[in-house]
Amino acid sequence: LEQPWDVIVVGGGITGAGILREAVRLGLRTLLVEKHDFAWGTSSRSSKLVHGGLRYLKERQVRLTRASVQERERLLEEGPGLIDPLGFLLATYKGDRPGRWTYGAGLSVYDLLALQWSHRHYRAEDFQMLAPHIAPAGLKGGFRYGDAQTDDARLVLRVIREAVAGGGVALNYAPATGLLRAGRQHASPVDGVHLRDLETGLEAEVRGRVVVNATGAWADHLRSQVGAEPCIRPLRGSHLIFPAWRLPVAQAVSFLHPADRRPVFIFPWEGITLVGTTDVDHDQPLDQEPRIGPQEVAYLMAAVEAQFPSLGLSLDDVISTFAGVRPVIGTGRAEPSKESRDHIVWEESGLLTVTGGKLTTFRLIALDALQAVRHHLPDLPALDNRIPVLNPVDVDLPGAESLDEASRRRLLGRYAADASKLVAAAYPGELEQVPGTQSCWAELRWAARAEGVGHLDDLLLRRVRLGHL
Repeated sequence: LEQPWDVIVVGGGITGAGILREAVRLGLRTLLVEKHDFAWGTSSRSSKLVHGGLRYLKERQVRLTRASVQERERLLEEGPGLIDPLGFLLATYKGDRPGRWTYGAGLSVYDLLALQWSHRHYRAEDFQMLAPHIAPAGLKGGFRYGDAQTDDARLVLRVIREAVAGGGVALNYAPATGLLRAGRQHASPVDGVHLRDLETGLEAEVRGRVVVNATGAWADHLRSQVGAEPCIRPLRGSHLIFPAWRLPVAQAVSFLHPADRRPVFIFPWEGITLVGTTDVDHDQPLDQEPRIGPQEVAYLMAAVEAQFPSLGLSLDDVISTFAGVRPVIGTGRAEPSKESRDHIVWEESGLLTVTGGKLTTFRLIALDALQAVRHHLPDLPALDNRIPVLNPVDVDLPGAESLDEASRRRLLGRYAADASKLVAAAYPGELEQVPGTQSCWAELRWAARAEGVGHLDDLLLRRVRLGHL
């Protein structure tokens, strides 16, 4: 750690991981530090969607939507088995506002921005065949269109591991407890951080030409050390997980909540059915595990009961819940859902803060951040957004004859160059799936051995998802 660094990134979510990856590609000596586990915060608690954000068109955020759908297409091409297509069904009912023609126009723009044509309208009887248990009363029909989904924590880890393979360094459980200054005056620019190892108590000071605050919802903590005013409005999004047999959907179903007409979705993920999401102000301490509130439970259950009344679902059917805190720049709007989801990059006393934005556009956010610090890095090569986001995967899986094609694809997508080592480390029978999940037993062995696991929740909530499933 004593070496001089070009870039020090604080925050091990998808934004920090993306900055680490792009900086390493440019030949910069880059260190990433995270105070919890990689992806502990928002980046393991998202809605698992890699999407353009159809609803952002309603807010006239065309530029954000265009960038998102183009990045979605790129990730689908480069990360099969980690980023996969997901069909979306959008139901329309009598009296809905917006209605069929507004949705049709919006989906046309959505597809054109992605340079494709994936949507189609269905009459009520045909739509019910696509979603057999959907509420029939007042159903006028609906649309089907294409988006994508991922395992967000595995995406973060793949990006970090590819960066480390390229020469970067990433440490979890190493919080930046303070900022260091280039001189003794309080106004001197930031040029490093003070670190503490949570496992051993060891401390260190690291210096770099650039310090990037990529801590998301925690961004104001570091900003306060340079005298900056708070600007983050933490918003919580919560989810319910149901067994797939109790809430069976073959693809995502999106509809307007009967109470406030906000979009809600129900979709298959990792062999279960996920219901989300809420959008409420988060007033709990950020370092506590975020959790769903009683009103959010009632809100999501009301959505499920309204859309799938024939299934008789109750709270007894819920396997688990999870909640994440979105790092949104507060503008004083009364409704949380009206706040912009675009990212912002700005520098204060030498500290570069990057926050906001979407999982889908993490690479664009990273490039924006590096462009913003070019004046500190005069030898920085030209940025090239044509370089693949993820490394190509060209490895064999010797000894994996027992794996079907879906399992092979999944392992290659999630573990990339490490997939062959994972298979080689498996004991007899460990390539079989853990019952009721899509994970194989060997993933637990590999993660514990090679993926920076410090605690049981690292293993069961982020490296694999058995703790949720």
